[in-house]
Amino acid sequence: MKMDGLFTSDYKLEPYWWERTPRPSAKDTAPPGEADVAIIGSGYTGLNAALVTARAGRSTVVFDAKDAGYGCSSRNGGQISTSIKPGLAELSRKHDAKTAFNIIREGHNALEWMQGFVGSEQLSCDFKVPGRFHAAHNSAQFKKLVDSVQHQPEGLEVPCYVVSRPEQQRELGTDVYHGGVVFENHASLDPARYHQELLDRVLTAGASVIPHCPVGKIDRSGRGFIVDTPRGRLHARDVIIATNGYTGSLTPWQRRRVIPIGSYMIATETLEPKLMNRLMPKDRIVSDTRKVVFYYRPSPDRTRIIFGGRVSSSETDTRRSALLLKRNLVQIFPDLKTVRVSHSWMGYVAYTFDTLAHLGKHDGIYYSMGYCGSGVSMASYLGMRVGQKLLGTKAGQTGLDGVNFQTRPLYTGKPWFLATSVAWHRWLDRMNI
Repeated sequence: MKMDGLFTSDYKLEPYWWERTPRPSAKDTAPPGEADVAIIGSGYTGLNAALVTARAGRSTVVFDAKDAGYGCSSRNGGQISTSIKPGLAELSRKHDAKTAFNIIREGHNALEWMQGFVGSEQLSCDFKVPGRFHAAHNSAQFKKLVDSVQHQPEGLEVPCYVVSRPEQQRELGTDVYHGGVVFENHASLDPARYHQELLDRVLTAGASVIPHCPVGKIDRSGRGFIVDTPRGRLHARDVIIATNGYTGSLTPWQRRRVIPIGSYMIATETLEPKLMNRLMPKDRIVSDTRKVVFYYRPSPDRTRIIFGGRVSSSETDTRRSALLLKRNLVQIFPDLKTVRVSHSWMGYVAYTFDTLAHLGKHDGIYYSMGYCGSGVSMASYLGMRVGQKLLGTKAGQTGLDGVNFQTRPLYTGKPWFLATSVAWHRWLDRMNI
């Protein structure tokens, strides 16, 4: 497999977003002896929960095994949608009609809340509402998209419109797709910048964030918990698990219910403005109808294309993934054949067996996780809600409350079935099924 000419001379195997916003440095401090709230994980979920609890006057300590936001919160594509993957018909077959409706409504709520939150907090993170172009990779999928637009469920309508194949060039400079749909309210941001702005608000609210301090054990102690770390123990009244795709042996119940999947991304080198304007004439975020989906967008300054997806059946290294992603990018935009890659990276998202996010309380410990690749708004929104649940407020109620958090027999957190599943879905895509 040839790598010649693939990378720029100064390429980095780390997120493009870290160029502007390196991972925050913090002193390796010891935890205090006591706190009202201990949160495990300093990504979007943990920080939004911490913001709620700290502003409510609860002493709050956030732990992370690595740098704050080292995981997918600073590694994602910065795309924001309505987040819920199953449709109403599918959910209605598994749940009663009201529950199915409320689940999908939570995805809408997350998108609306995100826009309001960024504005009210004045977060400087390149937040935009450019809309999403969801492209059909074959004619059958285009017909399905048209039908979905024409028959939106009552009460769950979203502003969108169909783009036919002859009209497609106004959205993307490619003929590879068969048309698509523009979802007008979908948004984008700089994910690492958003995380940093959120972290700044959490620290200002009085919470402590302790990186490089992996929690090794959580034990019950009277009416609370003992959180054990290499730097000392913390007695906490309440605990929130906010580890999502990085959930490990610390919490085996949660680990058995999330499926860590590597999502791989590249950034191109700087493109000429004329080329960028021809290939991506608008600031749209883009996804397609493949089961093994690609997602991409212009960088916030419109100098590069940020391109991501699942490139292999099993996990791979980010040099090889760069080559595979570049090949797929060139299939969409042949004009990029000689363009080099400046950054290549990956992060773990957490899928669930019902492709729904879940939050709640198990054995006295709160949790929120399983965003299925839609974590920017959903992790932020549900992190906020789980913080409200901990406070005992009615505002913490969601349409996902009480939905069974499924697992499977013999599954312990290592997805031995993933390679077969990805290969199967990739074959379906090739067969245009």
